[in-house]
Amino acid sequence: MSDFSDDLPRPLSEDDPGQTSVHSGSGMRFPWLQKHVESVATRGKKEKDFAQTTSACLSFIQEALLKHQWQLAAEYMHSYFQILEDSDSTKRQAAPEIIWKLGSEILYYHPKSNVETFNAFADRMKNIGVMNYLTISLQHALYLLHHGMFDDASRNLSQAETWRYGEKSSSQEVLINLIQAYQGLLQYYTWSKKKMELSKLDEDDYAYNTASQSMFNHSWKTSMNFCALVQIPGVWDPFVKSYVEILEFYGDQDGAREVLTNYAYDEKFPSNPNAHIYLYNFLKREKAPREKLISVLKILYQIVPSHKLMLEFHRLLRKSDKEEHQKLALEVLFGVLDFAGCTKNITAWQYLAKYLRQILMGNHLAWAQKEWNSRKTWWPDFHFSYFWAKSDWKEDKALAYEKALVAGILLGKGCRYFRYISKQDHQVLRKKMKQLKKLVRKYSIVNPGL
Repeated sequence: MSDFSDDLPRPLSEDDPGQTSVHSGSGMRFPWLQKHVESVATRGKKEKDFAQTTSACLSFIQEALLKHQWQLAAEYMHSYFQILEDSDSTKRQAAPEIIWKLGSEILYYHPKSNVETFNAFADRMKNIGVMNYLTISLQHALYLLHHGMFDDASRNLSQAETWRYGEKSSSQEVLINLIQAYQGLLQYYTWSKKKMELSKLDEDDYAYNTASQSMFNHSWKTSMNFCALVQIPGVWDPFVKSYVEILEFYGDQDGAREVLTNYAYDEKFPSNPNAHIYLYNFLKREKAPREKLISVLKILYQIVPSHKLMLEFHRLLRKSDKEEHQKLALEVLFGVLDFAGCTKNITAWQYLAKYLRQILMGNHLAWAQKEWNSRKTWWPDFHFSYFWAKSDWKEDKALAYEKALVAGILLGKGCRYFRYISKQDHQVLRKKMKQLKKLVRKYSIVNPGL
């Protein structure tokens, strides 16, 4: 037990004679812990029971982590290692995972920790509680990558790929696939660098053929590592993007389309906006028909109606000959501007002002009224208050103008926002203000007789 605890930073106050201590069975001395252990009481008596002590120690570690008291957490961890000797087999079996999670967190943030300490701790933890070997190996590799140790991370993953313990369970299989995929991601990184190098070489150069073959070898290994993972339901964005890039580079458009289509539409996979974004961008590169692009973005609209691609979705719908698409184009714009993060998106306001005029000229007043009726109780304060009129005019006059036009169309010339903006005497915008008033008189959906 002491071998594992030695990897954690030692207590700073071990030799302080003024503090009482708790000693573990291995002879380690833990200052401060005595008073906390004594505070755990049952029926008014001091509790010295092993399980109660380790439970209390775990609570102190968690509290120290929450407060970012890394040294204090490390000191408590020295004592918590005794959980590996617990007589309760259930607790003993669960202990390695808990120790790894707590210990790795402490070593990641502790100011006196370093890569060598973390490596030693990880290597030792892999050999206790063998069912955690793959998880620890993967997290260890990610730690090494964070520190720029690319080759060490790759070796770590290679060792984990070949690891087996008893009959392969389904949980082990998923982890092995994930480890192989991360190995593929490292190979993709090498492939990307070689692709960059290749772009700088002359095709007639002998070095070009050598570099090209090396690239192909890396791409084949990478594809093999990605292939299994992307068939398992989950969110695999970085792996899918890398895989598709390689497939496209070597002209396998059908393969790339199949991967992206399955990722976006397979019902076994969780709902994922990025899956539809990747598919849309791929189809766009392929110059797919407008109908196909619309069908992809329609699903994205249902998941994330405020996504930046919604303005592109609006443009596609606006160009469609189908009335249902033209009607949806208006709904999409209102949907974007329902979100606080989009309130100052001048392009969205420009599109809405222009499209409202277009549909009203096309005798589609009902479309505008339908969208406005569900918003007229909250949009005036959300978008068109006197406060926002003053603020928008001060920060962005072009934005204020577009919003004033929309406010006038939806609320009439009595709207506070419209009144404030239209009364501003700005030499450059004087002509636009006259046009603003004219457009509101012509297109406002407010019945002047009411």
